[in-house]
Amino acid sequence: MDRVRAVYKQRNRTTMNYTLSVILGTVAFSYGSVPLYKMICQTTGWGGQPVRAPGHGGAGGDGDLASRLQPVEGAKRIRVTFNASVSDVLPWKFVPQQREVRVLPGETALAFYTATNKSDKDIIGVATYSVTPGQVAPYFSKIQCFCFEEQRLNAGETVDMPVFFYLDPDMLNDLNMKGIETVTLSYTFFKAKYDDNGNFKAIAQS
Repeated sequence: MDRVRAVYKQRNRTTMNYTLSVILGTVAFSYGSVPLYKMICQTTGWGGQPVRAPGHGGAGGDGDLASRLQPVEGAKRIRVTFNASVSDVLPWKFVPQQREVRVLPGETALAFYTATNKSDKDIIGVATYSVTPGQVAPYFSKIQCFCFEEQRLNAGETVDMPVFFYLDPDMLNDLNMKGIETVTLSYTFFKAKYDDNGNFKAIAQS
């Protein structure tokens, strides 16, 4: 009888530990979901997020980046178009300076967006971005951009924001990329939100 009781006691303790672990894990995930989501998206291209380029925060080094920055001669140029939008609560004008560029896989390209703070107050904004069609995202690598970084614009200020990127040559070996001739890079600016201690808290949604 004592042995049976001990077995049930051990089983109950195991169940309790498992339940506690699930609860703690859920809480931890909820606090870390935003940076975790950003990291996963930038690493894998999931959710239409361009991949962070090797040598610029990615897994590889500068040598890996240099080996990929070789324009594939004879390949068809890809048309890259640009979109821009802002949250309803952010009084900024935000537009791309160019409608499109045409690049070869492995060829670097530089594009610019312009943001203007139309209010009479200094405002900090944060931009998110995505690439369509979604299967292109793992091959769209940013070398430099203003995404996910706080951008402070003084009242009435206008600034140019560069995006330096390339399309990974490996896209030419992916059957899912067959027939894709146009890629769209979209940015959306949101107003930054802070807690009572002045720490960055979240992005204010429209």
